[in-house]
Amino acid sequence: MALSGVENVARIPELRRKLLWTALLLVAYRIGVHVPIPGIDTKALAEFFASVQNTLFGVFDMFSGGGLSNLSVFALGVMPYISASIIMQLLQVVSPEIKRMAKEEGAAGRKKITQWTRYGTVLITLVQGFGLAVALEGMQSPITGANIVMTPGFAFKAVTVITMTAGTVLIMWIGEQITERGVGNGISLIIFSGIVAGLPRALFSSIEFISVGTISIFVAIVLAVLMLAVLVGIVFVERAQRRIPIHYAKRQVGRKMYGGQTTHLPLKVNTAGVIPPIFASSLLIFPATVAEFSKGSEWLQSVAMWFSPGSVIYNVLFVALIVFFCFFYTAIIFDPKDIAENLKKQGGFVPGIRPGSKTKEYIDKVLMRITVWGALYISIVCVIPQILMTKFNVPFYFGGTSLLIVVGVAMDFMAQVESHLISRQYEGLMGKTRLKGRY
Repeated sequence: MALSGVENVARIPELRRKLLWTALLLVAYRIGVHVPIPGIDTKALAEFFASVQNTLFGVFDMFSGGGLSNLSVFALGVMPYISASIIMQLLQVVSPEIKRMAKEEGAAGRKKITQWTRYGTVLITLVQGFGLAVALEGMQSPITGANIVMTPGFAFKAVTVITMTAGTVLIMWIGEQITERGVGNGISLIIFSGIVAGLPRALFSSIEFISVGTISIFVAIVLAVLMLAVLVGIVFVERAQRRIPIHYAKRQVGRKMYGGQTTHLPLKVNTAGVIPPIFASSLLIFPATVAEFSKGSEWLQSVAMWFSPGSVIYNVLFVALIVFFCFFYTAIIFDPKDIAENLKKQGGFVPGIRPGSKTKEYIDKVLMRITVWGALYISIVCVIPQILMTKFNVPFYFGGTSLLIVVGVAMDFMAQVESHLISRQYEGLMGKTRLKGRY
């Protein structure tokens, strides 16, 4: 009988250990999110972050799982690691030496690049930690006017930088341990756990809005149906593929005939994933964040109003940047030239297309066409929450980038669990075959 379903997980000790290891590490991360750095007025901090939910602080707080709003040891979250990883990917494009190291040196080359990514993470964390410490000393509660930092000075800056750097390195280690010993991608699961941890709070806020009459029952039902439709749409598009047929020519080696089979090259509609909305949000919310430090500049306040989330200018530029980063990041992570060359070396070809440069042009053309639809899909999913927040004054926490991450990571996690179950089933069948062969 085929192994399927959650009940079969308990029957496989190895998978059970992996899931337990993953759960324990995520619990350790969530505990660290609530350990604050010293010298902070927590009441003034909560009042400040309540007023800047739609600025860059709000975006970083989402990816840190609430660590930034708590100013915990994990305040910077995984953003420094993600930034360092993106920089290394960009360097692989512009530097032939790093590209050769990643492709030709195998595990040794990848290990060296991973080490450089770690060093880059520490460097970025030191810079961001110092910048955040300086910014915190100038922040006040918008309600009481109390300073967030109780005793500003060199000691506070030093303690903050050291604490946040140690916390980010620990998060990086937790992510790598989950990837190596657990199930799924560690960094993605850390972001996933942070977003999911905020869902109960968002749900209670929505219920409170309904109870006080801020949102009518009809609007709440419409929002629930819309959220379900968006969820179904995300699952459908994330699984969608454009399959290019690949044929392999027959070749004879000695007395045996090899090749002749038919397969396909799957191209995802959303190749770039959630990177485009993350980059676009960071760029567009930057003016509003700068305005927080320049209360006396009227022209800067005006610019911040133009770029405030929900405005027409913001939504138009948001969509334009998402489209740009979709094409840009897809070009970085997917190289049609390498695919065409590998197919030619292995004797594969696309029916009706000549091997080599013509195959490369064909794959590139198909990829660009489906990327248009992928960019349109991401734009719709990310703009809907902004429209809802503007028109209905609803904290639509369940949409946009957060929902893309939650659905994508959940699908990848379940796919890996299913892969372990199938692998175990296959090993069991092979063992029975070997036993039968002995008798």
